[in-house]
Amino acid sequence: MPQSAAARPPADVGRFVSDAWRDRYFAACDAVYALGAPASWEQDVETSFATTHAYRYDPADPAARDRTPVVLVHGAGSCSAMWYPNTADLSAERPVYALDTPGDPGRSVQRAPIHQPERAAQWLDEALAALGLDRAHLVGSSYGGWLALIQAHLRPERLASVTLLDPGGLEKVGLRFFVWIFASLFATFAPKALRPRLASWLEQPVLVVPELRTLVRVGVRAYRIRRPAPLPLSDAELAGITTPLYLLMGRRSLLVHPQRQLERVPRLIPGARAEILSGTGHGPQIDHAERSNRLMLDFMDAVERGVPESSGRSV
Repeated sequence: MPQSAAARPPADVGRFVSDAWRDRYFAACDAVYALGAPASWEQDVETSFATTHAYRYDPADPAARDRTPVVLVHGAGSCSAMWYPNTADLSAERPVYALDTPGDPGRSVQRAPIHQPERAAQWLDEALAALGLDRAHLVGSSYGGWLALIQAHLRPERLASVTLLDPGGLEKVGLRFFVWIFASLFATFAPKALRPRLASWLEQPVLVVPELRTLVRVGVRAYRIRRPAPLPLSDAELAGITTPLYLLMGRRSLLVHPQRQLERVPRLIPGARAEILSGTGHGPQIDHAERSNRLMLDFMDAVERGVPESSGRSV
């Protein structure tokens, strides 16, 4: 659904700066989507806060289409295109839905803010209901991890499990993360010959994937995010989560302190599994997609067999 710049939303609702920049961003999104599995279909569903755009990826095996689906929630400043390294593997074994989060530059059209925890949980619950999903394995990356944590805390009824990929919501977002974000953005303007070295130094694969680099650069120009950084959940709030939970962090994460959370999360959340993936920072599902996909699917299978175990380890 197009979002015209002529109809300005409230001050705390994200927006595209113009129709022309919106169209440029969607073209960049489509180039990234083309790197992954094609969606079986797309659908807009209505919630109290936004028209939410969803993509579905169906397994080739008809028997797998009846399994509990996976729902993907992307990170801040992005859209569902970020899941291109994951959709093929995940949808080989289960139906997969990817949601464009309202307030970020995707094809959802936000009408009201959802940065408050209760509103965020209501939005996602309404979106799942509108898609006909009574049960789902929820996967969230970065800001999407905060949304997944909030869902497990406040509206867990539809959740079979929650997987958090280097998520927000566990610690206050620190200066080191914002420095990394701005350094990565400036690095997109570096000469082509320097980008592989900068990508390695910054743990930033966007620099060496031309389609991702274009998406990031256009997104910064095209869209205005209007929400504060999310606050972390307290120990007491985490301890109240009963949904089976899997935390996968990059060893060199700048959003969380991996060793600290490796001990903390399984201690607070009964049955939670926490793991650190070496050789990556904030994007384990991009840097090591095949490995991350297998770990996520194995966790979901364990949940459905009723044998998820509490653990904290490096993998």
